[in-house]
Amino acid sequence: MAENEKLDLILAEMQAMKADMRELKTDMQNVKADVQGLKEDVQGLKEDVQELKADMQNVKADVQGLKEDVQELKADVQELEEETQDMKSEVQTLGRKITIIQLLLENEIRVNIQRVAEGHLDLSRNLQEAMRPSNEVEMLSIKVRRLESDMQEVKMKVFN
Repeated sequence: MAENEKLDLILAEMQAMKADMRELKTDMQNVKADVQGLKEDVQGLKEDVQELKADMQNVKADVQGLKEDVQELKADVQELEEETQDMKSEVQTLGRKITIIQLLLENEIRVNIQRVAEGHLDLSRNLQEAMRPSNEVEMLSIKVRRLESDMQEVKMKVFN
């Protein structure tokens, strides 16, 4: 092979290498662009992860607040249940007291009131009977005064 041919061959190889280098350069630029895109995506993901962390912190705080609220509600419900139980007990006690009072009214007070009323009727009758003579005396006293008055008039007419 002549030197020219060798040079041509070397030149052809160099041109092929040059083309490969350009292709590699283009591929590298594409890789660089892809890497830059990946970097941007990773940065976006990092920002998203930060936002998610912040959101998770907010959710955790909200959940903690809800837990506290639920604890307060449980305490309130427990207190209401105790108060309700106390009220039920008081209602039962009042029911027993009312029953006792009703029995007392039926068995003692009504009977005693009836006895007093009967005694009052007897006293009223006795008073009326005792007042009868007094009424008659009063009537007689009125008649005597009238007669005296009439007598005075007669005396005046006779002596004048």
